[in-house]
Amino acid sequence: MPLQFDTDVQFVKGVGPKLGDVLRRRGIDRVRDLLEYYPRTYEDRRAIRHIQSLVPDQLVSITAKILKVRSIPMGKSKRRIWEVLVGDATGRIACKYFRVPYRGYFERFQPMQEVRVVGRVTVYRGAKEFHHPDIHPLTQDDENENALIPIYTEIEGMTSAKIARLIRAVVSEPVPEILPAWIREKHGLMPLEKALREVHNPPVDQGDLFLNFQAAAQRRLIFDEFFLVELRLAQKRAGIEKEKSPPIVSKGEWAKRLRTSLEFELTGAQSRAYQEIVEDLSKPHPMHRLVQGDVGSDKTLVALMAAAFAAEAQVQTALMVPTEILAEQHYQNSKRRLEPLGVKVAFLTSQVKGKERERILEGLKSGAIHLAIGTHALIQDDVEFRNLGLVIVDEQHRFGVEQRNKLKQKGMSPHFLVMTATPIPRTLAMTVYGDLDVSIIDEMPKGRQPVVTRKTFQSKRAQVMGFIREHLAKGRQAYIVYPLIEESESMDLKNALEEYEKIKIDFAEFNVGLLHGRMKPREKDDTMEAFRRGEIQVLVSTTVIEVGVDVPNANIMLIEHAERFGLSQLHQLRGRVGRGAYKSYCILMLGFALSEEAARRAEIMEQTTDGFKISEADLEMRGPGEFLGTRQSGLPGFKIANLVRDVRLLQEAREAAFALIAKDPDIGAPDHLALKQRFNDLIKTWVG
Repeated sequence: MPLQFDTDVQFVKGVGPKLGDVLRRRGIDRVRDLLEYYPRTYEDRRAIRHIQSLVPDQLVSITAKILKVRSIPMGKSKRRIWEVLVGDATGRIACKYFRVPYRGYFERFQPMQEVRVVGRVTVYRGAKEFHHPDIHPLTQDDENENALIPIYTEIEGMTSAKIARLIRAVVSEPVPEILPAWIREKHGLMPLEKALREVHNPPVDQGDLFLNFQAAAQRRLIFDEFFLVELRLAQKRAGIEKEKSPPIVSKGEWAKRLRTSLEFELTGAQSRAYQEIVEDLSKPHPMHRLVQGDVGSDKTLVALMAAAFAAEAQVQTALMVPTEILAEQHYQNSKRRLEPLGVKVAFLTSQVKGKERERILEGLKSGAIHLAIGTHALIQDDVEFRNLGLVIVDEQHRFGVEQRNKLKQKGMSPHFLVMTATPIPRTLAMTVYGDLDVSIIDEMPKGRQPVVTRKTFQSKRAQVMGFIREHLAKGRQAYIVYPLIEESESMDLKNALEEYEKIKIDFAEFNVGLLHGRMKPREKDDTMEAFRRGEIQVLVSTTVIEVGVDVPNANIMLIEHAERFGLSQLHQLRGRVGRGAYKSYCILMLGFALSEEAARRAEIMEQTTDGFKISEADLEMRGPGEFLGTRQSGLPGFKIANLVRDVRLLQEAREAAFALIAKDPDIGAPDHLALKQRFNDLIKTWVG
């Protein structure tokens, strides 16, 4: 009996119940999932190299002998680097692993064993190396030197060659076509069945195309992945446009008065974003807009103008932020700017209790309070609004989809504004936020100076501390940020509590404060307020100060163990300085165990202060799932598509998806049945 596309994977030749369980743990449940376990690269056997001839950044295949296998401790921690040293007649090269691919991986190798090594050549401290290459013992299959061999990510001890054998057992089975003919013809796409066969068994003469993910088979499969995501966004967008929401009708006088009360002029980007919001608020269906502002671009001011516009029409606004410190800062800022205009502002977090909480709840229910600012406390069941018409979520990637929806349900189809100070590349915004309109605030307020960023190492610590002391003596302030609060047995990293005691001694003539996430909210607020007032000159902190804290007199940010932070996090931390009139500096102190990727992050930080360029680099290095958090964003993990490499195909797939939903909103036409089944299957696996 032939296998079907949805047959359980354990019935594939060579699998069985035990191996079936292993595959299912990796998300491979059916024949279709096995066919969609795409090669991550290809080994071009026509291009066998010798060690002496290797060139950096080349993806190569070599045959060699195992010379030595060892694990190297990293400083005082329990973490280790594994190294497999291999050699041929022309030289030797180290294969390094910063994590164990799977249990027993290194125990497979014996001295003088012949192996094939496939990987990208890199250079570390002047020596050529492989990082996480594929190594497997030579077999009879390896004798075929004139072939393009698919390389699969290994699964719990299953080699790439074994996975290839399982896929060969099913690759000839019939595959239902999901794309209608008019889309395939318009975009020049080959049939799905042919694409799946070729991607697993590529023609030898297309080696360069397959290695660069430009082959027609890959193009078809990449298009499909993007198309299915965009189809969902097109459906959501169509649903939003059908939804009814009362337009907010206001003369905008309160917002104008706010604008004229400022001691500075709005940037062109801020003005554009505000106008786009006002136009949306006047429509009879709910606004769904994303405002992206780089660190320090003051996107919050645009949100306050929108809240003033709504308040003038007696419509309430809820502003939800991820942390109490940030909520407090927004509240103080909003109260100072909005209450003179007649906008009543309230602050609600889990710390607001008793009569004060009762007073706020009553004010929201009666409509006396125009703007409520708070954390997730705003979505608690006893919080009721009289006329919630505008919902603003700041740093929205910190909240799950369910939390955002719960706040939205507090009103009758309220207008929805999402804000983020984490610039998101346009390509990612098209997939995660494709159902939202996007406003970009990419101009800095006048007077903002770019922050000078430099990387350094522990050996230069005395000079760095001397540099900080010089600036403190001139009346400036400094942040010193650590990745941990307390010492960790598993990681050889400096921590905030221990270093705070040392820094108090080093800077005995200055006031040193400590801030971390385990402190009580009141302690955090008091410490931060003392730093704002200049009573504390050096603030030792964890990343609790990453978002939103504004101290114009602070001009130095020292990030200890900068190799432990991601690019976006480093950029956010750097954004805490450079907010005043003084030249500002961000110093990246790098630790002993520096990976190639961490070194690259430090270089990027030195080269640019543009958050949008940094986010593009971050997306390229980490991939979309890690960049935003797949579960929170609702973004599926792509199996073959790449948002940076395949942007043109993404645009084509988006156009096709929106065109199909315009023709067939429910995907119910007879020639769309296979597509609808595939789409519905995927919807069940996606979050949100």
